[in-house]
This record gives sequence, C-alpha cells and structure tokens, in this order.
Amino acid sequence: MEKEMEVLSNQNLEEKEANFHAIRIMEGESNWSTLMEKKRKQKPRLLRKSAGNISCCIFRVPQSLVEINKKAYQPHIVSIGPYHHGKDHLKMIQEHKWRLLDTLIARTENQGVCLDDYFKAIASKEESIRECYSEAIDLNSNEFVEMMVLDGCFIVEILCIVGKIIQNDPKDPIFNMLWVFPFLMRDLLRLENQIPFFVLQTLFDMYMTSLDKEGPSLAQLALDSFDYVIERPTEVIKRYYNVQALHLLDLFRLSFIPQSKGSNEKNYLRDGMKDSVSTTIPSAQRLHVAGIKFKPRKSDSISLLDIKFDNGVLEIPHLAIDDSISSFFLNCVAFEQCYSDCSKHITSYTTFMSCLIRKPSDVGFLSDQNVIENDFGTDKEVVRFFSNISKDVPFDFQQSYLFKLFEDVNEHCRSKWHVRWADFKYTYFNTPWSFISALAATLLLVLTMIQAFFAIYAYVLPPPPH
Repeated sequence: MEKEMEVLSNQNLEEKEANFHAIRIMEGESNWSTLMEKKRKQKPRLLRKSAGNISCCIFRVPQSLVEINKKAYQPHIVSIGPYHHGKDHLKMIQEHKWRLLDTLIARTENQGVCLDDYFKAIASKEESIRECYSEAIDLNSNEFVEMMVLDGCFIVEILCIVGKIIQNDPKDPIFNMLWVFPFLMRDLLRLENQIPFFVLQTLFDMYMTSLDKEGPSLAQLALDSFDYVIERPTEVIKRYYNVQALHLLDLFRLSFIPQSKGSNEKNYLRDGMKDSVSTTIPSAQRLHVAGIKFKPRKSDSISLLDIKFDNGVLEIPHLAIDDSISSFFLNCVAFEQCYSDCSKHITSYTTFMSCLIRKPSDVGFLSDQNVIENDFGTDKEVVRFFSNISKDVPFDFQQSYLFKLFEDVNEHCRSKWHVRWADFKYTYFNTPWSFISALAATLLLVLTMIQAFFAIYAYVLPPPPH
C-alpha cells in the first residue's frame, strides 16, 4: 500500500513538473515569436537588398579579396564618401577639405552662388545618392549632405586646379609636397572611396556656371588629371571625354576599354556561368618554345587592353607595372566582381597576364621583349601580384573579350608541326653557340655524304684503264 501511494505521489510530481515546463515553454515561445518577428522585419544593413540594383555602384570590397591584398583597397591619406569617413589617419587632408571649400565658396559667392545653394542641390538628390551605396549609411540627412558637398567640392577644386581652370597657390602643400598629390589621386581610384559621378557633375556645373566660364567637361578634367598618375597617350584619352560614368573609378576604367569591343562582355558572369568551360593558355616562355613570338603593340591610339594574335605573333601593348596601375587594377577587378551591369574587361586582361606570368623568368622574358616594364619591384613580386589578382575571382573565359584570342593561341600550340619546328629552332638556333654547333654538324654531315657519294661512284663506275 505504501509503495502504491509512493508511486502515485511520484506520478503527480512528474505531472506537475511537466505542466510547469509546458507553461515555461509556452511563455518562451511567446518571447521567441516576438523576437523573431522583430528580426524578420529588420532590413539588411551591411549588404542592402538594393545592392543588386543597377543604381547601386559603390561597394565594400569582398573580404576574400581584402585578405589577399589588404592595403590595395584602403585610402592612405583622404577619405571620400561614407565608408572611411572620420578615420584618424585621414584627418590631415580632412582639414584641407574645409580650406579648399572655403576658397571655392569665396570664389562663387561673388557670383551669387553660396554654400546653401550647393547644399540644397545635393539635398534634393539625397535618396538617389544613398541608393548608390551597398551599405546603409548611419548618418542623418544633414551629416550625409554635408559630407557629399564637402567631398564633392574638394574633388572639383582639385580637378580645376590640375586642369588650370583656376590659379593655385604655388605653396599649397597638397601640390608642393611631392608625395601628397600622387597618394591623393591614387586614393580617388579606390572602390570604397567613391561618391556618385552625378554628385560631382551637379557641383561642377554650378561652379562653372557661377564663374561664367566655358571649359572642358568634368570627365575630361578627371581623365587628364589622372594622367599624372598613370600616363597614357592623349589620343586614347580623348575618346572618352564625354563618357557616362558611375563614379571616378568607373570613368577611368571605361577609358581603358577598347571602344569597338565595349559590349562583348556584358553580364558574362550572370549569363555564362552555367556553361562555363575552364580554359587557359601556357606561360610566356612555354608559348615562346611553342613558336609564338611576342611583340609590343606600338600605337598612340591603342588601348592597353587591345591585344592581338595573328600568324603566330602575340602583340601586347606595353605595360609599365608600378604601384599606381596595380592598385587601379585591383580596385577595378573588385568593382567588376560586385557590379553586375558592367563588362569585365579588366578582369579578363589581368587573368590573361596572370596566365603569361607564372615564374620570375616569364617576367624577365617579357621585359626583354619590351612587353612589360617592371617598376613594381622584383620579378617575384610581379609574379605574386598577378597570381593574387586572379585568386578567388570567378571568371568565364567563354564570355571574355579575349576568348577568341585564347582559342587561337591554344590552337597554335596544339599544332604538332608548329611545336616541332619551334622546338627545332629553340634547340639549334636559340644561342650563337648552338647555331655554330648545328652549322658545324650540318657541314660535317654534308661532307660525309659527299665523301660517301664519290666512294660509291668510284666503285660503280670505275675510271677506264689507261
């Protein structure tokens, strides 16, 4: 009896505990439901839903790329836009922004255009400007518009000084100190350091109208100014003076794309990924052994990306590789990976170069052919750069503007006759000593054959007896 009572008591206790836990779970479910409801309604901030829209064109560089080239994407002396706004190591130029804004306003106020006019013009476009960034910007309207006006006027003033539209103080440290200007211009070509081009255009148009001056377009000013950092033929740059760009990095990127091929690559990642077939070409030295000749493509009207292959000759425009062009390439590749509505020409070009350059000896060979000029560092550093720039970057050769060239080069290498003839030339005619040895062997063979001929001739047709 006592055991039965004890069993019943334990059952009642278990039922009470079960009911208690059920109540707690129901209460917990209510809390979880509330919390989940709040989280469901939260909008993504680090990568907004609108980041896939055509209007969104300024991105954070993917972490996978940052880890490979940490210093390539961070501004060194000036912040433009919200992503690096307020960082301590950029305060020096931040102070000079206000100085240049003051001189700009002092110049236009006399013509009836004051600071309020610039603020109102940009404030009316605030929503469109915010849509250009892949992240939500934690600045209120006044702070955001102030940043856009300050940064935009700073860039406009710099470009007008370089373009000699206005006179500059020869003692201005931004231009007088040799190290500042190149770093500043390089920072203006970093993906995370951009503001929309239409912001610059709005401020520039107001500025030029107030000065009552007719001058070059904003795109022309910018391209001519960047020529101080990455020098190119004037004939090439002139074609892009009226191009429509998303921001300064995009403007400079577009000026490298051969105009006759500008639409061939559009959306290749989106349209061609499913049917992508991996292909590549051998390194420069292996192509040389296979009989392909390398020549610098010389012309004042040729873009850096305009590569040609014909009749066993690979013509590549001369590339002077240094810190400026390498930083530009890295940021262009990052932009092409993030922005879906643009061609991938820079990605194609750098992938092509990474195929050619796999060993330090490839760098030396291409330098001897005057195809590249190494102002970057050692040959190993050039190899490392081209190896890293194509690392973790999805690429579809079939949709590349160089796909036909890749096919033709590989077809040439697959030809046994070409390879055997090239191997013969490389073995016996590559150096003067190998040529002399081959010539001596050939003469010896000819003399031996002549000797054998006369011996056989004398045996078959002996001379008549006297």
